[in-house]
Amino acid sequence: MSDADLLHVADVETCYGLSQVLFGISFSVKPAEVVTLMGRNGMGKTTTVRSIMGLTRARAGAIRFGGEEIRDYPSYRVAQLGIGLVPEGRQIFSNLTVRENLVATARAGNSDGWTLEKVYGLFPRLAERAGSMGNLLSGGEQQMLAIGRALMTNPRLLILDEATEGLAPLIRAEIWRCLAQLKKAGQAILVIDKNVEALTKVADRHYLIERGRVVWTGSSPQLAAAADIQHRYLGI
Repeated sequence: MSDADLLHVADVETCYGLSQVLFGISFSVKPAEVVTLMGRNGMGKTTTVRSIMGLTRARAGAIRFGGEEIRDYPSYRVAQLGIGLVPEGRQIFSNLTVRENLVATARAGNSDGWTLEKVYGLFPRLAERAGSMGNLLSGGEQQMLAIGRALMTNPRLLILDEATEGLAPLIRAEIWRCLAQLKKAGQAILVIDKNVEALTKVADRHYLIERGRVVWTGSSPQLAAAADIQHRYLGI
């Protein structure tokens, strides 16, 4: 583990009952760095996120955040330490308004921290829909809301699981613009998605997962140039 790592995952093994899904996953994210986990469906990406967040307990390995071992922490404590999750499926509160969704989990940050006004500035559409109930939003609006809700916790690390899955092209472009803006502001991000072209423009490093193991890692220029690797592990 490097002292510079914000998140350090080492040799993590996770099971669902008797079925093992992760077989020694290892990777890291440094402060202000954007890192991806990529792979075909069912290869362990979401299970990795659930292990980090304490939603599914890893049975072996180490998960350190800010130098603190968090593998056995409950999910609420992981969140309190400063990891904000945008979960697969968004999971917004359908019976709350946009504004209520944003303030429900808000946590005070420093003087430059995230506020309602800053989230509305990042996603003007949310300001327009502030009084709308969550279940009346489009899929793209729900994803913007899920990102805004995570940012309102003022996270040190933002994790996005399936960042643009099922979204229209214009909304995808909006999400990538948002992530590029967050990166420019120094936000550390771990992102799961399948869009290699977009990810190689915004991310610093990539980890490719196959059957619960990291099978390749490299920089954006390296991944963009590795057509054989993309085809072998991503089906591109």
